[in-house]
Amino acid sequence: MNDLFSAKSEVSQSPLADRMRPRTLEDIIGQDHIVGQGRLLRRAIQADRLSSIILYGPPGTGKTSLAAVIANTTRAAFEKLNAVLSGVKDIREVIDRADDRNRLYAKRTILFVDEVHRWNKAQQDALLPWVENGTVILVGATTENPFFEVNRALVSRSRIFQLKPLDNNGLMETAQRTISDKERGYGNWNVVFEEGALSHLVEVAGGDARSLLNAIELAIETSFSPWPPPAGKEIYISLEAAEESIQKRALLYDRDGDYHFDTISAFIKSVRGSDPDAALYWLAKMVRAGEDPKFIFRRMIILASEDVGLADPHAVSVVISCAQAFERIGFPEGNFPLSHACLYLATAPKSNTTMSYFDALKEVEREDAQVPNHLRDASRDAEGFGHGEGYVYPHAYRDHWAAQQYLPNSLKGRSFYIPSVVGYEGKIRDDVLLKRELQSAIVMGDSQSGEFLTWSPSAKGKEGWFKRLESTRSALLLGDRDIIFNAASPLREDRILIPLANDGLLLWESLRRCPEGLSAALVNSSSAKESLLRYASTVFQETEMPQIGVTEEILPEPEQCEEWFSCQEFDHILIRSARLSVTPKSLCCGAKKLLSKNGKFVLLFSPPRLGERISRILENPVLAKAEEDFFKNVSAQGLWDIEDITSAFEKEGFNIDISMIDQKEERLITEKDILAWFDTEHSRWGSFMAEKLEKSEFKQAEDALRAKIAKGPVLWKWKSVCFKGSFL
Repeated sequence: MNDLFSAKSEVSQSPLADRMRPRTLEDIIGQDHIVGQGRLLRRAIQADRLSSIILYGPPGTGKTSLAAVIANTTRAAFEKLNAVLSGVKDIREVIDRADDRNRLYAKRTILFVDEVHRWNKAQQDALLPWVENGTVILVGATTENPFFEVNRALVSRSRIFQLKPLDNNGLMETAQRTISDKERGYGNWNVVFEEGALSHLVEVAGGDARSLLNAIELAIETSFSPWPPPAGKEIYISLEAAEESIQKRALLYDRDGDYHFDTISAFIKSVRGSDPDAALYWLAKMVRAGEDPKFIFRRMIILASEDVGLADPHAVSVVISCAQAFERIGFPEGNFPLSHACLYLATAPKSNTTMSYFDALKEVEREDAQVPNHLRDASRDAEGFGHGEGYVYPHAYRDHWAAQQYLPNSLKGRSFYIPSVVGYEGKIRDDVLLKRELQSAIVMGDSQSGEFLTWSPSAKGKEGWFKRLESTRSALLLGDRDIIFNAASPLREDRILIPLANDGLLLWESLRRCPEGLSAALVNSSSAKESLLRYASTVFQETEMPQIGVTEEILPEPEQCEEWFSCQEFDHILIRSARLSVTPKSLCCGAKKLLSKNGKFVLLFSPPRLGERISRILENPVLAKAEEDFFKNVSAQGLWDIEDITSAFEKEGFNIDISMIDQKEERLITEKDILAWFDTEHSRWGSFMAEKLEKSEFKQAEDALRAKIAKGPVLWKWKSVCFKGSFL
């Protein structure tokens, strides 16, 4: 078998683009988002643990070159097929050889398929079982979107990596490397470009490295005759010669491929964004290109429920009526109902609350909950099992509504539908939310009588309150996670470092959001690391596993990160912590060492000064003044404040963005909490208050809080700070 990636015996006879193909990962230019330091694909190639992948990108971005690097790096056997020239017979021959290697020598086989989208369904199906059972590891390359052009089953068994067109800096680096390379390029001669000539080639190449190299080859080798000249000879490339060597690239047009999906996507997003002008433009473009009007109407009917929804319940009726009108009259007059439906949706108020159905569906799939006894059919089993007992008939009440539990017991207090504030939903919002609040008050008290009872320590609903508090805590955790990731806005290929990651809250979200990047976590014990890895092994493949380091330090040195993660720089550092044991200055210096250019440091914390105060709960002005004095200078007490961290990071050149988040939860305060707070020896707050207040005032506050908690949970309010520092 010929190795199609091997060097030619006569280098000069090979095209320049073939001669300059990268040989190692370090040679690859412009694809740092997938093969840069610490990226998933780079780690898989270096560890020789590659799983099936599909490389997708425009011509000249390095798909075949990356396959060549894999061929040079892997210890597995390497086979190549071109989908244009090969068929099922060739696939079977490759599979037979791979099977023999596996059985006889326990050696893996990597199969590179160029232009994989060119194979028909039968040819792709012929390869599918061998990819699935691991006989071959597929490396496919395609210029077409694999989600549309490649067998869905084959795509589902492969990881997709999208290569991007090279920017001008990457193309210029490619050109300079070619001109100076003595072995494969033109380094043996003194190649001189007229001012602007090389820049012209780079600009017109439009991100296509192959087009650039072909133009350079043509420009250089036609500027001296006979070729090749003596070593050291000057070769001058004029601007005119450069212009003749490269032509403007033709735009690709494929009405049945990406163009079709990209245009309908632009149309839907314009309608969703309430831009009637853009919506009409994309509609006209689709109609002019011959798009099926039935397809356009189908997408508008979906949008009427998905994106307009209950903000305008009539939208779906209007669009269906326009679709029926079009079927009766056809083109050209059918353009009017098409435009009518488009403009109605684009100008309608928007709400996507119908998506709440999928939240309910997730709960159904997660747990098959029992129907509460009072909602069961009383006509069959009322006498034997008490089915239907306790059901409240709404029509027997004023306004034909009564508060009672309709969700399963395990979902008490769960909300799926949140009405928006626009259109029709804005009119029903207050009524929906009021009824929900009343339902919660009854359901959480475990009462089915319809009476509104005050909770007390002796009430039967105490267990329900604990469940409610647990549910609130979960919502707060998820809210904190979303705040942090929304502030960071990571890309799929980004490298994220998560200190204080014992709970895994940010780590799992990082793995979901950055599957082609790096998710690195720092924990403070080996047991925490083992626990996280044990969970990850049930969800993720070996190459997708998180990288975890054990340290007592919040931010270690870059050399330590290199040892743990094979990476010294990160695109994001994300921390969620109530309090940190280091100074703002040391935290800032540590972050600066580890962040890449334009990297982001995001910290969500709760300054004590912005926390809940006992005086607010008790509405006690005397206590309020004393607490104000206590929180005046928290930094002197070794506690952080916003100004401390802002000052430290600004001095190191970070751009700072701060947002305040109002937080609240129903908190069950216990007698143990009160004793700890009012301890004048061991509590910083308690000792300060005891000195500031009269003894009677201090005792009065303690007794008042004890009386307050006897009535049930307390609404606890505080503010969190989302601190984002961007390192330029």
